[in-house]
Amino acid sequence: MKKFREFLAVGHFPSLLSSFLYFDFSFMVWMLLAALSVFITEEFKLGPAQKGMLVSIPLLGGTLLRIPLGLLSDRFGSKIVGLCGMGVTMITLVLGWQFANTLPLVFLIGLLLGTAGASFAVALPLASRWYPKEYQGLVMGIAGAGNSGSVLATLFAPDLARSFGWHFVFALALIPMSFAFVFFLTFAKDCPGTASKKPLLQYLAPIQSRDALLFCLLYSVTFGGFVGLTSFLPIFFHDQYYVDKVTTGLYTSYCIFGASLVRPVGGYLADRFGGVPILLMVFAGVATCLIGISWLPSIAFILPIFIVLMVFLGIGNGSVFQLVPMRFRKEIGIITGFIGAFGGLGGFLVPNLLGGMKAVSGSFSFGFVVLAIVVTIAALLLFIMNTFVWEKAETSGALELESA
Repeated sequence: MKKFREFLAVGHFPSLLSSFLYFDFSFMVWMLLAALSVFITEEFKLGPAQKGMLVSIPLLGGTLLRIPLGLLSDRFGSKIVGLCGMGVTMITLVLGWQFANTLPLVFLIGLLLGTAGASFAVALPLASRWYPKEYQGLVMGIAGAGNSGSVLATLFAPDLARSFGWHFVFALALIPMSFAFVFFLTFAKDCPGTASKKPLLQYLAPIQSRDALLFCLLYSVTFGGFVGLTSFLPIFFHDQYYVDKVTTGLYTSYCIFGASLVRPVGGYLADRFGGVPILLMVFAGVATCLIGISWLPSIAFILPIFIVLMVFLGIGNGSVFQLVPMRFRKEIGIITGFIGAFGGLGGFLVPNLLGGMKAVSGSFSFGFVVLAIVVTIAALLLFIMNTFVWEKAETSGALELESA
């Protein structure tokens, strides 16, 4: 309790809460196409590869926009960038409500929904800049727990689509987004002295570091795995186990609910025990679960495995971003955007891999095996980097908090 009071005494809690709500409702919107995918694929009669592309298009949009939004956050402050991002998101929701009548238009709207996914590169730096390094894991975990918005999308969107039609769900999503906009406008505040106007190349310099590239790979596995599977699970349950359209959303919500809540836990554990040991544990658990899923057991067995898998990924998300502010403090916006972009890229590749492997082989099994191999490679690289670079540098006193 004393520790929690100390936490509340430092930083700026209204900005932390604003960051969470902004990211939470934006993430909900980002996942709308995935939550509605079974309705949309049925209307347009899409094949397996097209289904993978449909749910991954918003993830691609988020990937493309996270770096520029992160850079703008560093240069002009997170508040103005966040308000502009929410404005674009609400305009996109109106377009989805009124004009998503052909498949090309659905894909275009999905790409524009990437603005909501790019909120990650604005919300997390806003929160992070207010807090000292000993709270970075917890703070980034709380702000990043906004990925719980995926639960809101998968839990409510299919039922609303059945009752009102999937187009009207975009209109209903304007309600929470408007609330987030007003709350953010009222309570969010940029940490004084954090915005800086430097030449563009100076902002991009930290991206060239070895640490940044490794963090990109790690986050493409943890967050990419989480968001990619979240997007694809409704289609997977419907095509593999013939689950009805509304129940696919319910099953997906079961799988991702725990993962959405444990991101702060991952950050806290990383603060206490170190991000590297926690991540290695996470990767071992993820690879094991993916191999189990590749056997495609009955729905009664595969649901608990998916739940455990997603919890591991949620812990991993918090752990990665405990490490990031420890090495990149001044340019946290552009670094968050850069690493977050690779997380979105990983999420874009996962549904396309699973859908493509299904189209080629006739089974989802091979796609999950490939994912397990990728996770194992990432774990090996992390172990090698920590053992032969970071630990030696720390022992010699050469490890800087900000890599160049």
